[in-house]
Amino acid sequence: MYQTIKEQAALAVTELVEAAALKRGDLMVIGCSSSEMVGLKIGKGSSLEAAQAAFAGIYPVLKEKGIFLAVQCCEHLNRALILEEAAAEKYGYEIVNVKPQPKAGGSFATTAWEHFEKPVAVEHIRAKAGLDIGGTLIGMHLKEVAVPVRLSIKQIGEANILCARTRPRFIGGERAHYCDELK
Repeated sequence: MYQTIKEQAALAVTELVEAAALKRGDLMVIGCSSSEMVGLKIGKGSSLEAAQAAFAGIYPVLKEKGIFLAVQCCEHLNRALILEEAAAEKYGYEIVNVKPQPKAGGSFATTAWEHFEKPVAVEHIRAKAGLDIGGTLIGMHLKEVAVPVRLSIKQIGEANILCARTRPRFIGGERAHYCDELK
């Protein structure tokens, strides 16, 4: 099961990076319910092993492409985010003092904390793309305007996934002309 989770997570994030046209230095947010991945209700069966498997599929893909990963914590930490200190500094995000645990922050955030070079927590970000594994509600951490992205897979483990990319707002009305590459 964990190898399948790793493979599905790698495929999902690879497809999302391509669909969102992310480039080096961009930021992707991921919320992940390890409970949902193993077939349980969100928040009711945290699985460090499932979280580690998903992280093992996701992080190498993003790291190789130079894309920063922001991992959303659960509601017990007010959906704070764990990311590399370099990302927080690049984007000017204020660092807060908290360290996630499996039942206060979540297993996926705990795994990220353990694997990042210099992990920090922040309260708010504006990512260019996002992957929601198991209904964790990541929308508050995306830039405006979010656009749904459909992938070739619908689940990671037993958890449903939803993805989004963002695009600049269209302004100017009927006489405006728009850049095709920003749609």
